[in-house]
Amino acid sequence: MLETLIAGIVIFTLSTFLGVELIHRVPSTLHTPLMSGANAISGITVVGALIMAGAGHGWISNVLGFLAVVFAMVNVAGGYVVTDRMLQMFKRKPTVEAE
Repeated sequence: MLETLIAGIVIFTLSTFLGVELIHRVPSTLHTPLMSGANAISGITVVGALIMAGAGHGWISNVLGFLAVVFAMVNVAGGYVVTDRMLQMFKRKPTVEAE
């Protein structure tokens, strides 16, 4: 069991470093189009976190699953807000006609 926990911590740490490096290397012009894909992936993360939180493997699993649900939902909501703001930039402004 200890080996499994250590392996999980190592995978989590490496994936965190990898995610940070990938985000910093993406040009800012590509961030918004990539947000749509990130929202889909975060949706999958929410489902996995819900399964983990409700699996009944102990209180640590429940707490970590709950935190994963919260963080993934914050990511999804933030992604939609950013995408909506980007799309608002491309809408035509209503023109006021002179009378």
